[in-house]
Amino acid sequence: MSQPPAIFDTALIAAHLARRRQAGDFVTALVLEDFEDRLGAMLRDFPRAMIIGPDPELLPASALTGKGVVNFERYQAFGEGDDLALGEGEPYNLIVSILHLQAVNDVPGYLARLRARLAPDGLLMIAALGGETLTELREAFLTADTMVYGGASARVAPMIQVRDGGALLQRAGLALPVADVETHVVRYASPLALMQDIKAMGAANPLRERPKIPASRALLAAASAAYEERDADPDGRVRATLEIIWLAGWAPHESQQKPLRPGSATVRLKDVLGR
Repeated sequence: MSQPPAIFDTALIAAHLARRRQAGDFVTALVLEDFEDRLGAMLRDFPRAMIIGPDPELLPASALTGKGVVNFERYQAFGEGDDLALGEGEPYNLIVSILHLQAVNDVPGYLARLRARLAPDGLLMIAALGGETLTELREAFLTADTMVYGGASARVAPMIQVRDGGALLQRAGLALPVADVETHVVRYASPLALMQDIKAMGAANPLRERPKIPASRALLAAASAAYEERDADPDGRVRATLEIIWLAGWAPHESQQKPLRPGSATVRLKDVLGR
């Protein structure tokens, strides 16, 4: 089978992360807090677990479920492109991917590799940036590129839509797929402050087909003006959307719920509605 086109420059992403002036960011902290709440609600034991993310040192070495402690093996995302050295030996009962999927070139292949490392009835949990993330910045640059250069350029990465999440999990062979979204609106003093924060987090333009010439002052000024005109609050601060998609699916097991066979119903819908 042919390989999907490489949209993201994973080597550049690793370089951006290595050059950061700060360790950690509020987005990772927000996702990890949500993850702890989600895991804590589960009445399950996970004897063998792993967690993947851009900052392994910031990922939890352990966490709590409703049944007790889960100890994680931590793995670096983006260090080997889409191909992760996931270790050998016994399969995992729990695999967690934090803020990695949104910059993977071969999403079905990535999910299939994670699925292959799950034990029967093992759980895969994924948090990724969703398609509405930074939509304001994307629209501002689209307007600015048209004004300054007469056409659009790839400056903000495309991201996964939540409506596609369940289908991706099923394609990877996972059962009982669930996809939901958490939307947050953060505010900045100016569009330039937002752009500086993105760069400081190591999240600058990761696209292979990114413009080769750095953004000019005229482009940044036009993008800032377009952003402020459309998405500024009365106090002068600007809004930025952050969408976190959560996906979860289980490796198939005979103990899991299964849909009834077609024609196996014992009550007719007509009789129920008639009552």
